Amino acid sequence: MAVSQEKAAQALLLWYEAMGADEAIGEAPLDCFAVAAAQPPAPRPIARVRPAPARSSSGARPGEASTLAELEALAGSFDGCALKRTAKSLCFARGSHAARLMLIGEAPGRDEDLRGKPFVGRAGQLLDRMLAAIGLTEEHVYITNTVYWRPPGNRTPTPEEVEACAPFLARQIELLAPQALLLLGGAAAKNILGVTEGIMRLRGKWLNYACASGSIATLATLHPAYLLRNPEAKRYAWRDLLSVKAALEKP
Repeated sequence: MAVSQEKAAQALLLWYEAMGADEAIGEAPLDCFAVAAAQPPAPRPIARVRPAPARSSSGARPGEASTLAELEALAGSFDGCALKRTAKSLCFARGSHAARLMLIGEAPGRDEDLRGKPFVGRAGQLLDRMLAAIGLTEEHVYITNTVYWRPPGNRTPTPEEVEACAPFLARQIELLAPQALLLLGGAAAKNILGVTEGIMRLRGKWLNYACASGSIATLATLHPAYLLRNPEAKRYAWRDLLSVKAALEKP
């Protein structure tokens, strides 16, 4: 019986980790099952769920932000994305507000959620080395994701979660007004450009992203996390980086 209970406990912990509960957030352990048994929750009414409007809890809209700092504050108060309820931190961006190159990935992971910044884990460290290879540091670039909170268990963000953050990301691009956009991975490319092609067919091709600040040259490339799993594909990413370098060197 003891062995069966131990296996059941291990299975439960693995399930918790898969759902995103992979760290302790309190100083002392809490038996949630005992609390639930002692204090059963009151019945909740059934209601239809509607997409939340793209505004912060204060009523402000992303388009009203005049600076990236203001926009980040609005995102921090925004309650319209369900990911915020399970994430530890807002991962809005890192880099320079005067950057000529903006990089956009898919979603924060565990390391990003802990530190509150995008691309700071293994994939982010590889990305920093890739950028350094063409002479760029965090002082030269601006890095963000299509969603600003970590999905539980690092799952793929749902279309509704991406849509909830989309007005903030669009305003983020407008305010930064970079010379070029570099989209990291197929998910970011599809969400930003509205294309259906796979990343291997799309990468390396310069396209245009139209926004209020003008048309921005946009290139899709392989995600650093993919390169960690498939190092032989780094040669393709290197070609894309050289193309980005050449684009930034144009007057």
